[in-house]
Amino acid sequence: MSIQLSDVRKSFTNDLVLDGVSLDIPTGETLVLFGPSGAGKTVLLRLIAGVIDPDGGRIIVNGADMEGVVPEDRGIGMAFQNFALFPHMDAHANIASPLTARRETRSGIKARVKEVATLLKIDHVLAHRPMELSNGQKQRTALGRALAAEPSILLLDDPLRNVDAKLRFEMRLELPRLLKEQNATVIFVTQDYKEAMALGDRIAVMGDSGIVQIGTPEEIYLRPSSTRIARLFGDPTINLLDVVPEIGAHGPIIQLSGREIAISGSYAGAVGQACSLGIRPEAIHFVEPGAPGAFPVEIEAETPLNEKTVTLAATRNNREILVSRPSGAPGPDRGSAHVAFDMGNALLFDLATGARMIGTDAPANEMSK
Repeated sequence: MSIQLSDVRKSFTNDLVLDGVSLDIPTGETLVLFGPSGAGKTVLLRLIAGVIDPDGGRIIVNGADMEGVVPEDRGIGMAFQNFALFPHMDAHANIASPLTARRETRSGIKARVKEVATLLKIDHVLAHRPMELSNGQKQRTALGRALAAEPSILLLDDPLRNVDAKLRFEMRLELPRLLKEQNATVIFVTQDYKEAMALGDRIAVMGDSGIVQIGTPEEIYLRPSSTRIARLFGDPTINLLDVVPEIGAHGPIIQLSGREIAISGSYAGAVGQACSLGIRPEAIHFVEPGAPGAFPVEIEAETPLNEKTVTLAATRNNREILVSRPSGAPGPDRGSAHVAFDMGNALLFDLATGARMIGTDAPANEMSK
């Protein structure tokens, strides 16, 4: 089932939470709502579920306007942060409740609950009531109840928030498979960028009372529409260096450590403007002094981080940059060195507004509300 939002607005007293949100989510897509606390992610889910009413705009589910349709008639499965479990029922009965309401067979209910509980690693606590469960187990029980009914639409409000790191990693691998098997249309809320990247067919980044960028995980990571969004994705964070592009002998350049570094000729319109050069740490490489684009740095610190090693280095103008390489890959850990940027993955942002510049001095036109 598809979901369309058209100019949806919501305020609480004088607090404008959503200001004209429009979305089109096709059947079977998993859309991740990502953003800081207070960005309106949960409010948007509750509007779609019918728990609260919008102040304006339209919510369309599979072609039908949801105005006046009560939550139980929308055919939507939900798992919210507050769990909302039946306190007098054990975990098995909570998960089974939507199946029981549909009067499915006892054997069918038992098999489905066992399947979901095993996936969520709570099959050993099915006889426990909510008061006997940890917060993580409660959250997985609520998620299990939503999954068990195999609804056409699933609204999941940070369902892995209280889950330990190992299980959370496993769920990132297993949940997409399960959801694709069900062909469910899913809206998944998270504040974890890794989770957003792993689970979403598309990511809608929320802020400023609406959606500030929407795209595939690759698009959001490689082509963020602003420095603000660029900083939200990646660990270590993106390097942002203040530069003013100039015209060199063969096209536009920037100056780093006294060296001229060529940038794309399509950025010619940015010459003379105050910009931020954005470069991901993994797009910076240690090279020999004579390599193309090489410029000198001083190594300040090195930190091993399991699968990668992160180096803090400084240019001759004392501008710090982070360099990331796979663990075990050779690289200096002290003293002088040379690095080169993979300029194919470098971005220019307007220094004053933070908006990404695309090929000219025009800001990115990738924002949607």
